[in-house]
Amino acid sequence: MTQKTITLYQGEPATCGYFSDRQATNVYADPHHPYPSRVYDTLLAQGFRRSGEFIYRPACHQCQACVPVRVPAGAYTPTRRDRRTLKANLDLTVTCVTGKYTDEYFDLYQRYLNTRHAGGGMDEQTQEDFKRFLISPWGDTLFLDVRLDDTCVAVAVTDSTAAGLSAVYTFFDPEQHRRSLGRFCILQQLELCNRIGLPHLYLGYWIEDCQKMHYKKDFMPQQHFSGQGWLDVE
Repeated sequence: MTQKTITLYQGEPATCGYFSDRQATNVYADPHHPYPSRVYDTLLAQGFRRSGEFIYRPACHQCQACVPVRVPAGAYTPTRRDRRTLKANLDLTVTCVTGKYTDEYFDLYQRYLNTRHAGGGMDEQTQEDFKRFLISPWGDTLFLDVRLDDTCVAVAVTDSTAAGLSAVYTFFDPEQHRRSLGRFCILQQLELCNRIGLPHLYLGYWIEDCQKMHYKKDFMPQQHFSGQGWLDVE
């Protein structure tokens, strides 16, 4: 990297999205760095994430509940539950495409948010919100397009980096909830890591007391970032 120094900026405190009685603060990588994709490669392996064009990590002064998680793709062996999920979805086709906006994706995204996150602040998204949140303007964003016949039923948004794939977001047809499409999409990203030779799938943050995040602990072995390095969790 020509410019080795990565400047970090602290954001303003705001109400935490997981604990209503706590304040949350993020730190952000300099959005004007001349090589943002290389910054992402470096900082992803240090517990950072991407949201839209911004690379960030939580930096709350009195709380360390958000734990970065990654799964060594080559070490993961599908469980019995995984095998059931894969078998239940043998009629689906999965295609890896460059991340982009389409009306079909946006319609599916809206239906997912309106069903799964009604009243949560994300259920009134616009087309521009979709693009800003999901698609990196400087990186390699991929969509795993999951179809039943000719109909898109799920999209896994993932970033391809030198450090591995980073799972950004998954949305799916709420009427297909029996298929466990969220889990299916993680399995597809692990398979893609192995296929293209990337070592890890980064799953974002895990919070022990957050029920919605418990599914991440199903993917073992995994590693948690301690602030100093990645520690194996069995």
